[in-house]
Amino acid sequence: MIYISEEESAALVTDELAFEAAREALIAAASPQSRIFPAVLGRTREPTNTFSIKSGSADHLTGVKIGSFWKDNPARGLPRHNSTIVLLDPHTGRLGAVIEAGKVNAYRTAAADAVAADSLARKGAKVLAMFGAGNQAGFEVTALARIRPIATVLIVAQPSVLRDAFVEHIRERGLEARAVSAEEAVRAADIVVTATPSREPLFQADWVGPGTHVASMGSDAPGKHELPDELFQKARLFCDLLSQSVQIGEFQHVRDEIDAGVLAVTPIGDVIDKRAPGRRFDDEITVFDSSGISLQDLYMADALISAKAANR
Repeated sequence: MIYISEEESAALVTDELAFEAAREALIAAASPQSRIFPAVLGRTREPTNTFSIKSGSADHLTGVKIGSFWKDNPARGLPRHNSTIVLLDPHTGRLGAVIEAGKVNAYRTAAADAVAADSLARKGAKVLAMFGAGNQAGFEVTALARIRPIATVLIVAQPSVLRDAFVEHIRERGLEARAVSAEEAVRAADIVVTATPSREPLFQADWVGPGTHVASMGSDAPGKHELPDELFQKARLFCDLLSQSVQIGEFQHVRDEIDAGVLAVTPIGDVIDKRAPGRRFDDEITVFDSSGISLQDLYMADALISAKAANR
C-alpha cells in the first residue's frame, strides 16, 4: 500500500502536473467507459463542519476522495479545507494508496478551470475578474496566468485584511491587482472566475460583455448559486459532468430548462478530445461550471504516485 503524506504531496504537486492530470480526467469523464457516482454530502454535529465523498473509476483507477471543511481549524493552526484520496486495487478491491491532498486539491480545482479556459477563453485574454480572496483564489490566478497572458487581476471581495493581503500578494507576482466593485470587474474582464460559497448571484448578466469566459467553481452543493441564470440564455454552456452539475453545481438552478432541451450543455471533455467545438467566435460568451469530479482526484493521485517514484 502506498502512502503519501500532506507534506509530501504538497512538495510533489506542480501546476504542470495538475494541468495534465485534470485534462486527462476531464476527457475520461466524457467517456462512456468511465463511472462517476453521485456525491455524498455530510456534516457533523457542528453544522459548520462539512464533508463530501466523491467516487468513480476510469482506466486503471478506482477510488474515492473525501473532502472536508472545518470552519474553526485556523484557531487550531490548521487549514479549513482538507482532502484525502483513497485508491483501490482495481483487480482485488483492496487498499492501493492513501494520499493526503489538502494543498493538492487547490491545485486540482484551479487546474480544471485552466484546462477549460484553454479551450474557451480568448487567446489574448488579459484581464481576470476574481470573485473571492480566500485560499482558492491565488491558485486560480496562477493556473490561468499560465495559459493566458493575464496582466490585470480585479478582485471582488468584502473589505478585510485577507482581501488586502491577497491584492498585495498578486502585485508581488508582477501583476496589476486592485479591489473593485463587482460591476467594474465584470464589465472589464476577459475571464471571470467565482470562488465563493455564495447562495445568490454575484453579478448581473448584462454586465458580461461579448467574448467573456465565465467559470464558476464555488457551487458544489445544493443551494449554492454564483452566476445569474439570465446569463445562460446568451452564452454557450460547458461543464465537467452534467449529471453532477445539475444536482450540486451551478446548473442545478436551470435543471428544468436543460432537461427540456431549452439549454444545451457540453462536457468540456468532448471539447478537449475534439468531439465538440470550444470557442468559435471572439464575441462568444462561454460559461464553464466546475462542480469538481472524483476523476480529477484519482488522476491527481496517480500523477503524484508517478512523481514520487520518479524522485526515488
